Amino acid sequence: MIHELLLALSGYPGTIFTWNKRNGLQVSQDLPFLHPSESSVLNRLCKMGTDYVRFTEFIEQHTGHVHQQEHYSSQPSQTGLHGIYLRAFCTGLHSMLQPYRQALLDLEKEFLGDPHLSISHVNYMLEQFQLLFPSVMVVVETIKSQKIHGCQILETVYKHSCGGLPPVRMALEKILAVCHGVMYKQLAAWMLHGLLLDQSEEFFAKQGPSVGGATAAQEEEEEDLGIGGLSGKQLRELQDLRLIEEENMLAPSLQQFSLRVEMLPSYIPVRVAEKILFVGESVQMFENHNQSPSRAGSILKHQEDMFAAELHRLKQQPLFSLVDFENLVDGIRSTVAEVLLLDDDNLLPLLHLTIDYQGKDSKEASGNREGTTPPQETSPREAPPTGWAALGLAYKVQWPLHILFTPAVLEKYNVVFRYLLSVRRVQSELQHCWALQMQRKHLKSNQTDAVKWRLRNHMAFLVDNLQYYLQVDVLESQFSQLLHQINATRDFESIRLAHDHFLSNLLAQSFILLKPVFHCLNEILELCHNFCSLVSQNLGPLDERGAAQLDILVKGFSRQSFLLFKILSSVRNHQINSDLAQLLLRLDYNKYYTQAGGTLGSFGL
Repeated sequence: MIHELLLALSGYPGTIFTWNKRNGLQVSQDLPFLHPSESSVLNRLCKMGTDYVRFTEFIEQHTGHVHQQEHYSSQPSQTGLHGIYLRAFCTGLHSMLQPYRQALLDLEKEFLGDPHLSISHVNYMLEQFQLLFPSVMVVVETIKSQKIHGCQILETVYKHSCGGLPPVRMALEKILAVCHGVMYKQLAAWMLHGLLLDQSEEFFAKQGPSVGGATAAQEEEEEDLGIGGLSGKQLRELQDLRLIEEENMLAPSLQQFSLRVEMLPSYIPVRVAEKILFVGESVQMFENHNQSPSRAGSILKHQEDMFAAELHRLKQQPLFSLVDFENLVDGIRSTVAEVLLLDDDNLLPLLHLTIDYQGKDSKEASGNREGTTPPQETSPREAPPTGWAALGLAYKVQWPLHILFTPAVLEKYNVVFRYLLSVRRVQSELQHCWALQMQRKHLKSNQTDAVKWRLRNHMAFLVDNLQYYLQVDVLESQFSQLLHQINATRDFESIRLAHDHFLSNLLAQSFILLKPVFHCLNEILELCHNFCSLVSQNLGPLDERGAAQLDILVKGFSRQSFLLFKILSSVRNHQINSDLAQLLLRLDYNKYYTQAGGTLGSFGL
């Protein structure tokens, strides 16, 4: 009977120990010579043998390494489980079963030497597996029932290996080490060669943008802060220094990659995964950019063999060490980041003007025409941009600067460009009006002329100080800080963060994100433009109609200048007051603005 028992525990049942698809191995019920205590021990051994058979079924189904016996096979249909991590798990499981097979072989040898071996001896020799197999079976059943896939298998095995039973922990750590071998091979291909070898979508890096979106809890409320219509959302926008990264569609060869967070094991922090993503993406882009074979691999300074050896060393370690792992990732990342620094090439030929064409019959064609930009959707109340407002800048992004200048970033630069262009254009028009005034200063003037030229002086005063603030306090200051940060680092990723910070500050300090101030400034610029048009079209004294138009402009400019002064003065006690206070300082450096009650343009001043 011992021989029959050993065969059954090896996965070959017979007449004494039978196989049932539902209950597994069982002791035959029609054996009168068995004592109830012996039956109890045999049933415990049969439970262990059943787990072994289930293990071999699982391995055979997903790897084909083990010959499957027809008399106990459940012949399952396709379960949907697949992938290289699953095969690695099966390989580790197969290795874990080797001591069990060896124990059965040793018992067989003992039985041949001593036919009087007892069932208790068999039970004693296999006792460790009666504790191990049920715990490992829980892992197998979890993978099967929850359809665990890819790197999620690492997480599942890791969690079950954190128990307090040493045999279970050691066995699962060995299985995990085998699974880590697959991860290290994918890491080597990705970080050293820029190859994402992941046909079954098992790795925690993927091609394409991140799918995650903003949750309802992250939505901003539009509460009014009592600052001239400034809402809480707009206030937080000024303080938000993160730019939204959109899908990079610059060229087919420059693919965007992102993290597949659900595949990332919990013992690998997101910060490390982001470094891995950065390295692989940079290497991949470098390989695509360099057509010459002689330059291939130069981004790693020909240290691929050394890094590959380090990855292999980590792969051979029985336990995963986050410290060693992150140190190696940091080493590769530092090497890659040093190669990506900005060149001092002449960028002017890469820039050209575009026109945002909004023709009804040619919307599709305009998006494909060089020198134009795709039509932007406008609200029913918002007229499509025309004339100067339709001008924009297009930049032909060169590798590796496309990491910095994504389509979303370029669009933000266009917003800043259009705003600065409108300020400079109005300033030039006001200066032209001053030239016209100088040409006619020898002629006799009337009361209307005094109002007209006083209004021009006030408009020029406001616009000149606005332009000086934008040029000196915003652009030159922020650009100087950006250059300092670029020159102080050899890390391209740090440069990217500094650039994001730079662009966010431009949008915030120029008040583009602060709608009340931005709207007020645009109204003032529009009034100045209308005034310059009126003066240019009426070189002589104004007639009754021109005087009426001038009166409307005086009142409009007085109203908007008062509103601007009120907004600038009302935010002194808020976090964003530094930018507005600086503009107010430029406008009211001698307290003239304050003494005028915050109103410019009226004849009484």
